[in-house]
Amino acid sequence: MTAATPDPDPGTPGPAPGTPGPAPRTAETLDRVRADALPLTGTDSLDPLLEHIGDSRYVLVGEASHGTTGFYRWRALLTRRLIEEKGFTFVAVEGDWPDCQALHCAVTAAPGAPSDPVEALEGFDRWPTWMWANTEVATFSRWLRDYNTTVRPARPVGFFGLDVYSLWESLRAVLAYLREHAPDRVEHALEAYRCFEPYAADPQSYAMATRLVPAGCEREVLDLLTELRGRVEAVQTADSGLAEFAARQNAEVLAGAERYYRTMIGGGPEAWNIRDTHMADTLDRLMEHHGPEARAVVWAHNTHVGDARATDMADVGMVNLGRLVRERHETEGVTLVGFSSYQGSVVAAPRWAGEPRVMRVPSAKEGSIEHLLHDALADRPSTEHSVEDGRALFLVPPGHRSGVPIGARSGWLWQERDHRAVGVVYDPRREEWGNYVPTVLGERYDALLHLDHSEALTPLREAPLGEGQLGEGEEATWPSGV
Repeated sequence: MTAATPDPDPGTPGPAPGTPGPAPRTAETLDRVRADALPLTGTDSLDPLLEHIGDSRYVLVGEASHGTTGFYRWRALLTRRLIEEKGFTFVAVEGDWPDCQALHCAVTAAPGAPSDPVEALEGFDRWPTWMWANTEVATFSRWLRDYNTTVRPARPVGFFGLDVYSLWESLRAVLAYLREHAPDRVEHALEAYRCFEPYAADPQSYAMATRLVPAGCEREVLDLLTELRGRVEAVQTADSGLAEFAARQNAEVLAGAERYYRTMIGGGPEAWNIRDTHMADTLDRLMEHHGPEARAVVWAHNTHVGDARATDMADVGMVNLGRLVRERHETEGVTLVGFSSYQGSVVAAPRWAGEPRVMRVPSAKEGSIEHLLHDALADRPSTEHSVEDGRALFLVPPGHRSGVPIGARSGWLWQERDHRAVGVVYDPRREEWGNYVPTVLGERYDALLHLDHSEALTPLREAPLGEGQLGEGEEATWPSGV
């Protein structure tokens, strides 16, 4: 992968030199894990988590990979309950705004939208397509459309994309909006279009070109963004529909994507921070658009959802979505939920833009969070806390994360251990030294769902079987593409 490859994540740093080894795994620690484990057997077993969430307005739900069916299925079950029982307003995901807007129109039964949301999902053609175009998201989106059309909430529950990658798609959407609603203001959009046109919708070509002209198309994009912001502020009212908001958002994506691609060529944490800050800003705009009673469910990888301050990401200057939402909205209630798995299979690719494959995920390495949970839950004595099939829910004690000084905390939740992160690019052979993020679990999340064994999800476009291998001379940073 070259430096300009538009990797969804530029790589999560590994342990810094001199980092202490893993926390000890004693019999006392295993007993404590067993005592803290709650069974995860079906929808009703999420009751303790729903109680834990309480009145939170923001619930961010992660995944330890982008290709594991169990993570998607349990996240959807939790989200359904949040919508049905707690009145959550919308779902926002680590996906492109234009694609997700098409799915939003389908699940809200907007005029002209397909009656089956799967038709919209089949239009998700940006790699990695399996990330959202898969059977688990298809099942959830069909349920959401049914909920919106039969229960008929006061405002249909929507589905939106938070990510920053759709530079050309968003530019075309802005042009289409202006041509329909403000033909006299098309010129700025055309200037931006002409600036990007030589790069043939190739982010890598644009990123490389900014080595010679560092500003790239920045001026044209900022002029267009200013134009759209002004128009939306002038015409938007409390009763405005999605059109004006979406036009403004596509302009924000365009500005964020241009900056992201221009920055990523230099490496370092800045491109990552641009992306996650864009996602946090988009979430804020969605909440404002939906009003003071809005409540959001966010779906993204653990590396975005879990608070970066509890990992070594913060040591190299990286922020992330979970940290930003906590910092901005802690008083409104924020719950961060992570996932983990000991072994199984996953859909991923051996290289950026490569063909997806079903790959084996080996047993988690010694000393990791996943290995600790596996040992604690395997062959455990029969107790009132019995956990079946290695599936368990762990909750961070309410108030403990923020209410007790770090030095006064004890127990396995407050010990640093490696936590596996599998991206859209994955090589199982790198498990011994890659694919893990040093983590203090009780600081990173408010809850963790552990699935001891997990299986690859099913893309709407079939992925072949086979172990992923790197191409000859392929350059990569691991974990990649999370």
